[in-house]
Amino acid sequence: MLAGVDPAVWTPPALAALALTFSGPVPAAVGRWTALRRTPRAAMVLWQAIALAAVLAAVGAGVSLVTSLLLGQEGPGPVAGLLAALSAAVTLVVVARLLLSGHRVGIGLRALRRRHRALVDVLAERRGGVSVIEAEVPVAYCLPGLVGGRVVLSAAAYDRLGPDELAAVVAHERAHLRARHDLVLEAFGVLHRAFPCYVSSRRALAEVTLLVELLADASAIRRTGRAPLLRALVAMAGSRAPEAALGAGEQVLDRLRVLEHDGPTVPDRVRAATAYVLALGALVLPTVLVVRPWLLGIV
Repeated sequence: MLAGVDPAVWTPPALAALALTFSGPVPAAVGRWTALRRTPRAAMVLWQAIALAAVLAAVGAGVSLVTSLLLGQEGPGPVAGLLAALSAAVTLVVVARLLLSGHRVGIGLRALRRRHRALVDVLAERRGGVSVIEAEVPVAYCLPGLVGGRVVLSAAAYDRLGPDELAAVVAHERAHLRARHDLVLEAFGVLHRAFPCYVSSRRALAEVTLLVELLADASAIRRTGRAPLLRALVAMAGSRAPEAALGAGEQVLDRLRVLEHDGPTVPDRVRAATAYVLALGALVLPTVLVVRPWLLGIV
């Protein structure tokens, strides 16, 4: 009991409200918090927590409503049975769309990368540990994989970039491969494909795409310094990576705005701490609402 009200009564609508909040207003608000990009690791944790909380709340709302209708009383009537069936159907649709989207996105991306890696192995020349393909446009990207990821540069990029700039670009792409940023993007791609029109999945996917580039930039800066990376980004601004690859020339203007700052400041650390606290709260709140009735023995 909570303030005299049966938790089985208020838990489903509370979880449904949370699911709607984490699917719309919260991503919209966090997407406008552009200063958080200066602490990309904390921002990434927050975005992942929001996405997970939205899914947990949506599924939890359906499950808690079904259990409260069917198991919270002796012999549920026809109306309760009908409501339980509808709630179960909606919950199953949500889960099925997520699973189907995950299957399609995963299979599609891996097939594209497998074919692209095979083409690179045939057409590219190995120089300095990277694959160089003949192209007149300066471009750099990586092809992730469980084993045998590739860092690919066009001949224009390899020949025009200076040694420090080239090292920065390669460090950026290897950071993507090492951290498996493709899996993070894949997860948000699954959400966007499953629910493209009803939640703010496009905003979340765009922001997370920028954050993985900023994380790779930070890794490159630690290895080569800031100036070589900035020069390389300007040289490759506007270049586009092939589908299913992660490219160094993506979202350059937004990245330059973040990279123009020398390093983390006190406000940045405060923002990062705030993001971690918000991420923890986003995960704890729906989790508590889901498990509380069970812990109290309501169902």
